[in-house]
Amino acid sequence: MEYGVALPTMVRGVRGGELLDWARRAEAAGFADLAVLDRLVYGNAEPLVALAAAAAATERIRLTTGILIAPYRGNTALVAKQAASVHHLSDGRLTLGVAAGARPDDYAAAGAEFGDRGRRLDTMLAEMRKIWAGGEIGPEPPGGEPEILVGGRAPAALRRVAAHGDGYFAAAGPPHAFAERAAEVRRRWRESGRPGEPRVVAQAYYALGPDADAAVREHLGDYYSFAGRLAAMMIEGTPTGAARLRETARAFAEAGCDELVLVPCASGPEQLDLLADALGEDA
Repeated sequence: MEYGVALPTMVRGVRGGELLDWARRAEAAGFADLAVLDRLVYGNAEPLVALAAAAAATERIRLTTGILIAPYRGNTALVAKQAASVHHLSDGRLTLGVAAGARPDDYAAAGAEFGDRGRRLDTMLAEMRKIWAGGEIGPEPPGGEPEILVGGRAPAALRRVAAHGDGYFAAAGPPHAFAERAAEVRRRWRESGRPGEPRVVAQAYYALGPDADAAVREHLGDYYSFAGRLAAMMIEGTPTGAARLRETARAFAEAGCDELVLVPCASGPEQLDLLADALGEDA
């Protein structure tokens, strides 16, 4: 199993220079992937813009939207061009993770319909493939089009992986829930006649160091403030020590995870150093 790490774009107060330093440190530490989360009604940097900046600060690490809420971005051609541009600027390092999203306020702020977002995502994915293959809207993807990972928990989202994706990007949650969805994704993949296997990616929050528990409560309590009991469950399930982090990682590996993306609850550079130390040679 590979390890990726998310840029701390969702942490309140993080500065642009800190994000670029984080990107450089993640690459130097040997992580396979640098991911970004997406929200519109929140204080985070826009994912593709953040990854374009990270592309300029790095040379080798894979760059992933984990995930991009595509349907409230109404212009498919523009999204395809933006993704192709990041792929081009990074010399072919973009993985485009996409999902329909679950927050009505993001859609309301974008002036987009919430109820038909799944159908529109299906249409967008098919159209983006055509745009990238057609050559009229550039730049031409170096070495082929970006890998597409599809996120979501609903049966329609798991079906969408085989229909339009190259793999699955799971939302944060316990390893047993990931195992169930990954097994369903693989089953649908085989039944659809797709060759090979889908790449399945999980994500998990973490914080390390003496202030880890407080960082988790503050960040996830804020980020999931809309979610009631789910916020408490996310806080309770987040590892805040090296031993528990390694236990969580082993559980995801046993669940058939190809890559685990660790999402920080604090933006200090020591969080990345502590993570690399905790994972040891596996990072």
